[in-house]
Amino acid sequence: MFHVNHEPGAEIHHTDPFAVPTGQRSPVRRLRGRLAAPVTLWTAPGPAGLTVSSTLVAEGEPDRLLGLIDPESDLWAAVEESGRFAVTPLGPPHRQLADRFAGLFPAPGGLFATGTWIETPFGPVPADAGGWAGCRLDTAREYGWGLLVEATIEAVDLAEEATPLLHYRGRYHELPA
Repeated sequence: MFHVNHEPGAEIHHTDPFAVPTGQRSPVRRLRGRLAAPVTLWTAPGPAGLTVSSTLVAEGEPDRLLGLIDPESDLWAAVEESGRFAVTPLGPPHRQLADRFAGLFPAPGGLFATGTWIETPFGPVPADAGGWAGCRLDTAREYGWGLLVEATIEAVDLAEEATPLLHYRGRYHELPA
């Protein structure tokens, strides 16, 4: 929402009338906001999908992936049913896609109605992404207000080097060139 100040020399300012005043915000939430995180898209057969910024890859035998997701999301229902999902790191051109799967941007016709998708055994992935990982669900448990998902990485497809889209202090950012 934009607020217009009609005083001489005034500019248009972006404000959120529903934002919690700074002094009343949770210190832990404010700390989390100061930790830059990669923006990823998790998808599962069904199809279902969700934008996730709490994702961690642990190299080892086997290679693992951890993430915090919404336990009430359509994605979780699809992952729980299929036992598998795909994780796609998003780049700067994917801001609108990230917002759509986060429920912040309209999705007429459904989340997968626009764009070009590649069908994989783990779920659909955006055709223009720099790569994706196919994961098999190992365990999930409540963790804070989210669900901590632990998975084994079974497939990795890296198409090209891609600039990451980052989430920091409630906004998207990209690395400087």
